[in-house]
Amino acid sequence: MYGSQDRASRTGPASPFQPISIHVSDEQLSDLRARLRHTRWPLGVGNDDWYYGVNRAYLEELVDYWLNVYDWRAAEAAINRYEHYRVYVDGVPVHFMRKAGVGPNPVPLILSHGWPWTFWHWSKVIDPLADPAAFGGDPTDAFDVIVPSLPGFGFSTPLPDHPDMNFWKVADLWHTLMTSTLGYGKYAAAGCDIGALVSGQLGHKYAGELYAIHIGSAQKLTMFNGDRGWDLSGGQPIPEDVPKHIQARIIELDRRFASHLAVHVLDPSTLAYGLSDSPVGMLAWMLERWVKWSDNDGNIENVFSKDDLLTHAMIYWVNNASETSIRMYANANRYPWTPSHERWPVIEAPTGITLMGYENPPGVSTENRVQQFLSSDRGAWYNHVNVTVHERGGHFIPWEIPQGWIGDLRRTFRQYR
Repeated sequence: MYGSQDRASRTGPASPFQPISIHVSDEQLSDLRARLRHTRWPLGVGNDDWYYGVNRAYLEELVDYWLNVYDWRAAEAAINRYEHYRVYVDGVPVHFMRKAGVGPNPVPLILSHGWPWTFWHWSKVIDPLADPAAFGGDPTDAFDVIVPSLPGFGFSTPLPDHPDMNFWKVADLWHTLMTSTLGYGKYAAAGCDIGALVSGQLGHKYAGELYAIHIGSAQKLTMFNGDRGWDLSGGQPIPEDVPKHIQARIIELDRRFASHLAVHVLDPSTLAYGLSDSPVGMLAWMLERWVKWSDNDGNIENVFSKDDLLTHAMIYWVNNASETSIRMYANANRYPWTPSHERWPVIEAPTGITLMGYENPPGVSTENRVQQFLSSDRGAWYNHVNVTVHERGGHFIPWEIPQGWIGDLRRTFRQYR
C-alpha cells in the first residue's frame, strides 16, 4: 500500500494503489428512509424568523425532499467520476479523491476541508485546478489535486483507535501521505476552516518540503489553546464605549459561532448521541452552520441547493461521522498546539490568504480588511505573499466563489513552481 519514497516529486499514486468506488448499500439507504419517516418533530412554534435556530417549516420541506426527491445514486455517480483511494497512514484510514494534473509540470496539491464541510466542497474547483487549459486557463498552472477526507470525517472512517485526532496531528498524516505514501518529493497545500489550520501547521513544521500554502481566514494555530478555547471573546465583556454599530457586529459574530464552538469543544460526545441516531437532528445541526456562515442573502438555496445540502449531509450520515468529526475541536483544546520551532514568522512557508467580506471583523470594512490583517498580530504569524479580500462570499470559499478562490490560489503558487 505504500509508494517508494525516492520517486519523482510530480507523479501520481504508486502502482500498488487501486482506485475504489464510493458505494452506499441499499440497506443503509433503507434504514435512513425509515428513520426519516419516523422522525418525532418538536413543536417549532414562534420560530418563523429563525431566532431560536433552524426553522421547522424549512427543515420539514428539506426532509420531505430527502425522502421523496433526492437521489443519492446520482450524487454517488457524480462523485465516482473522480479517482478515489483508501489507504492507511500510520494506522489511520484515509480516503482521498484525486484528479490528475494536465499540463507540462503539474504541482502536487493537497486540499483540506473543515466542518461541516466534506471533501465534496472542493468539487467546483478541482477540475479547473487540475486542467486549467480546459477552462480557458494556462496549462502551466496545472496541479495534481489530492482531496482527502479528514480523519474521522466522511469516508476516512471509522476512527476507533485515534480518539485524540486534531488538526496538527492531521498535518503529520498529510505530510506522510504526500511524501512517503504517494511519493511526492515536494508539494503544495491549501485549505479552509479546520483545513486552514492543517495547512498552516504544514507551513510551520514542513516549510522546507512545500512550495507554498494557500488558506482562508488565517487564524493563529493557538486559537483553541487555553482554558477558554471555546470562547472567541475569552470571556471579556464588550466595552461600554464601543460604538453601537461595532457592538452590533460583535454580537452578530458571537451569535454566529458561539454555540458551535462551545458545544464542539466542551461536550461533543453528548451532542453526538443525537446526531448519530437521528438524520434530521444531524441535518438541523449542520444546516444551522450552512445558513449562518454562507453569504446567502437570507436564502440558503442561493448558495446550496437542496441536493447540495443533502449530499454533504449524506457523506456524514452514511459514515456515522458525527462524533469523530466534531471531536476534532475538543482535541485541539485538550491537546494544545505547540511550536516545532521558535522562528518567525511562525508559518514560514510562503502563504496566500483569501479573506471574505462577510467575515469582516467589527469596525473593519472590506476596503481596509487586507491592511487591517497585515498590521494585526495574526498577520505577523504568516510569511504572506498574496493576501486578497472579496466583497461577496462567506465561510465556504471554494464553494461560494470558486473562480475567486482559483485565481487567488494560482497567484500564490505561480511564483514558486
